[in-house]
Amino acid sequence: MMFYHFLQKMKLQISDQALPRLGLGMAALGRPGYINIGRDEIFGNSDSRSLEKMQQQSDLVLDCLFKNSAGLPWIDCARSYGLSEKFVGEYLRRNNVKPSEVYCSSKWGYTYVADWNVKLEMGSPHEVKDHSVDNFLKQIEETKELLGEYVNLYQIHSVTFESGVLDNKDIHKALHKCRNDRGWAIGLSVSSPKQGEILKRAMEIEVDGQRLFDSVQCTFNCLEQRAGPSLLDAHRLGIDVIIKEGLANGRLLQNEVIIEYAKNLSCTPDALALGCILAQNFQPRVLCGSVTPEQLTSNMKAVQVAEKLRHDTPLLEEIMGKCVMDSEEYWNERSALEWN
Repeated sequence: MMFYHFLQKMKLQISDQALPRLGLGMAALGRPGYINIGRDEIFGNSDSRSLEKMQQQSDLVLDCLFKNSAGLPWIDCARSYGLSEKFVGEYLRRNNVKPSEVYCSSKWGYTYVADWNVKLEMGSPHEVKDHSVDNFLKQIEETKELLGEYVNLYQIHSVTFESGVLDNKDIHKALHKCRNDRGWAIGLSVSSPKQGEILKRAMEIEVDGQRLFDSVQCTFNCLEQRAGPSLLDAHRLGIDVIIKEGLANGRLLQNEVIIEYAKNLSCTPDALALGCILAQNFQPRVLCGSVTPEQLTSNMKAVQVAEKLRHDTPLLEEIMGKCVMDSEEYWNERSALEWN
């Protein structure tokens, strides 16, 4: 047990320079349904996505991640991403991956309730939010059982002002204790047009004189850019900035501006969209939502695209300026995406 805690504390001390820049998010692989556009074209009819089929697909993409990652492979799970923690934990142990050979993040706060179905009755949720202390204590034990020795970062899933977690001192103390006892970095993920405001409030929270949050996972892409100034503030404070939904759930792959500039730069639209994020001055780490090895291989080319854009700031600003949309409109469109 003492060696376990020593190992976790060593993982917490990974330097910012050593943190993987591009990772694999399991939201679209750990369960049969998600809101990303065009899943039927990849997986076929929603009724055909058995647990075994989704785990086999996850294994294929994880194989690709480990084969092609320049540094530590990075995988991001959540309690609400169906069986993502189970799939990843079983893959890592089956392949004898040491905790020091991978970076794993996960989240608590939502419970998956769709019972491996894609289509639900009108109004029925796929996941239910609960940011209570009791749910945290329950879900951290579930994560520990499935993925425990591999966890580097544990995040509150989708923090909002309404969920009350930003003002719940009992949760703050429990998270602080988790970091001290387990050596896991502590983060939060945010969504909605109020991401920047939520992050600003989160950065103020301290426990025993120590800032509570080591990391933030935020939606930022060529369409939704409102949180940019707050992410830069977070970066300047030394907070690890992680970006999710870099392709806007597939919408950017259909964006005429991105398609045209990608053609001019001789790259794919996905690599350009992700490269535009990697090139931002708040130095983010970026999650890919790939569900095939081919998608992940293409996504990983964003690293090279980002390097070009860092040396051509006017071009980066031009692309971002032509793509940006109103934040409320962006989130309204996202809310209208159907689980498929």
